[in-house]
Amino acid sequence: MTNKNQEELVKVFKAILKEERFGSQSEIVTALQSEGFSNINQSKVSRMLSKFGAVRTRNAKQEMVYCLPAELGVPTAGSPLKNLVLDVDHNCSMIVVRTSPGAAQLIARLLDSIGKPEGILGTIAGDDTIFITPSNIINIDRTLETIKSLFNYTE
Repeated sequence: MTNKNQEELVKVFKAILKEERFGSQSEIVTALQSEGFSNINQSKVSRMLSKFGAVRTRNAKQEMVYCLPAELGVPTAGSPLKNLVLDVDHNCSMIVVRTSPGAAQLIARLLDSIGKPEGILGTIAGDDTIFITPSNIINIDRTLETIKSLFNYTE
């Protein structure tokens, strides 16, 4: 695939995900093929989803669909990132964030980007769980509140 074709594929891929109506990789493959990318397959779509940080989340119709994060910054009121955090808790030494399936690495990357100034020494993310080591366990409650406020999480 030439650079121009690759650029066009990325452009169409992102446009398709912005529609927030594709719930499976095979649906994305079909949509891309209907746009003229006949050599696209599920493994290529899977790699692209990972590369661009796409996650499955609920759209306005409450359907599980793939979408791209608006930006990797502090989530805004309308940001789909806010819907990905399901639970935030701690055990006095570590904070645990539970997310929608597949969203933990994206959320952890955002938390790592705010880092030490907000009390986050580092994160480890799986598929739907993030372990956060606070910079200082004495201030863990403040760090916990910072994380909760980022995602408008209330118990």
